[in-house]
Amino acid sequence: MIEIPLASAKQGPKKAVLQVVRPTGVPPIELLFNPTEYQLQKTNNFAEIAIPGLETPPLQYVRGSAQKLTTELLVDTTDTLEDVRDRTDLLQGLMKIDGEIHAPPIVRLVWDGDVFLGVVESLNITFVLFSPDGVPLRARLNLVLIEYRTVEDQVAETPRHSPDVDKLHVVRRGDSLATIANLAYNDPTQWRAIAANNGIQDPRRVTPGVSLQIPRLRS
Repeated sequence: MIEIPLASAKQGPKKAVLQVVRPTGVPPIELLFNPTEYQLQKTNNFAEIAIPGLETPPLQYVRGSAQKLTTELLVDTTDTLEDVRDRTDLLQGLMKIDGEIHAPPIVRLVWDGDVFLGVVESLNITFVLFSPDGVPLRARLNLVLIEYRTVEDQVAETPRHSPDVDKLHVVRRGDSLATIANLAYNDPTQWRAIAANNGIQDPRRVTPGVSLQIPRLRS
């Protein structure tokens, strides 16, 4: 979890805006940042590769998870004395399915530039200031956004190594043929191809510093 202080912010809460990216044509929702920080959280998922005789199994990357932004915001109408629920209702609407895209709206949090693109995962609203007539004028929002990235964008951004090209691997201390196969092919069970290509009789013994030819996999 990354906690990002906004120490450079000017005195007092600074205006932020939630822009609705999809569907188009929806007016932005003005907010206030309070307090001066937000959190970004992202995790990765790994699978343990069971190899007999190893005390600590090597890890195989499975997938990442969507990044999340958590922050506390204010909606304030003390300058106009209008009912602040007119704005919080708009925010609650961001969690409902839109008829045009058949999913909740995609939003962008903007505050001195783009901060986050995603959808609203959760929203807690607390009304903290009222007019003498009992009309709520200020609301504190605990907002969680979960990132939105298209499959096409992710495929274009992710570097990948092809298993159908010959490679060279210099053995390091702690390497095994299974871990080398996992690194080269994303499949530790392909260690036999490396052993056969390099004339290795005992797959449990690979000498650090030795260069191994990693063959391309034939389909």
